[in-house]
Amino acid sequence: MDTKTIIETAEEKLIHTYNRYQIVLDRGDGVRLYDTDGKEYLDFGAGIAVFALGYNNREYNDALKAQIDKLIHTSNYFYNEPSVLAAKAVTAASGMDRVFFTNSGTEAVEGAIKLAKKYAYLKDGSTDHEIIAMEHSFHGRSMGALAVTGNRHYQEAFGPMIPGIKFAKYNNLDSVKELVSDKTCAIIFETVQGEGGVYPAEPEFIEGVRKLCDERGILLILDEIQCGMGRTGSMFAYQQYGVKPDIVTVAKALGCGVPVGAFLASEDVAKALVPGDHGTTYGGNPLACAAAVKVFELFDKLGVLENVRRTGAYLTERLEELVNKYDIVKERRGVGLIQGIELTVSPKEVIAKALEKGLILFSAGTNVIRFVPPLVITESDVDEMIEKLGEALSEVV
Repeated sequence: MDTKTIIETAEEKLIHTYNRYQIVLDRGDGVRLYDTDGKEYLDFGAGIAVFALGYNNREYNDALKAQIDKLIHTSNYFYNEPSVLAAKAVTAASGMDRVFFTNSGTEAVEGAIKLAKKYAYLKDGSTDHEIIAMEHSFHGRSMGALAVTGNRHYQEAFGPMIPGIKFAKYNNLDSVKELVSDKTCAIIFETVQGEGGVYPAEPEFIEGVRKLCDERGILLILDEIQCGMGRTGSMFAYQQYGVKPDIVTVAKALGCGVPVGAFLASEDVAKALVPGDHGTTYGGNPLACAAAVKVFELFDKLGVLENVRRTGAYLTERLEELVNKYDIVKERRGVGLIQGIELTVSPKEVIAKALEKGLILFSAGTNVIRFVPPLVITESDVDEMIEKLGEALSEVV
């Protein structure tokens, strides 16, 4: 089909849950995407923090092809080697003990909530436990994940939410302490808030919450679906704080395009789930896990974490230049290759103009442009992005 037909058919047949750009993406190579008309785009969105290795990585592609020829799926009533190898890799990288593989980040959050509730139930036999989440957070759009997402706009048409959820202010330890009760079984937040506007946790906050959880017998759940898998310069963002969660969720770059997520837990917490408590048809299948295994191998081979630290520092410098140059750029926030610039105007027009110039960017919060490029970008890619974004900002000003 030609571009026009594809778009018209999509508008006719797909449920309208996205306002899509009038572009049909066709293929990718490295950190660039190409549409069906042949136009090239520098991608600083990576499918929303997914394609960490960039597009068309030959080793990654070959690993998937080999697994497809061998075994794509089997029931979880049987073992398969890729899931075992992936489990070893992700537990070693995270410092956690056990993992449950899911199909998405939202499913990982659902599993984390169930695990926390079951763990608390085994302690006291109660079913009225509470969870503290954060305002302006985002954990997904299924009913459990939506319930702990601190955005009423996302929730209002789908109530009632699951009960027992309270919302504290992110990076405000006192607001968390005020909500803690004898019924509190878990506290959940993103180590770096992504959709909420790119806000990293302050050390005093995350360390204080960890201490509070230890004192009160509460589980700490960290959502690293967007900020994990190397995006901050360490494999998981919490590792930069010297804090370890009881449960952590991961997805997006875990599969670098193949749908795979996971929730991980310490041994003591993980054993709360027993056969019959939780399950999945596709989660942990050989194809998805083969992708995850190859991702970890390529992270080591390509020196991805080192590149994130180096290129992330350069991106920080160049974004700060925009803050100093343009009055509508209020401030920069972020760490590594999850960054944002807050504007004094809506970012919608800036992002649209950047797209015209062949640059893909996404927004976050109400007035933030978010930068979550492939983790293999170079300083040259950053320079090109800054040039195109600067042109877009100048035209809006």
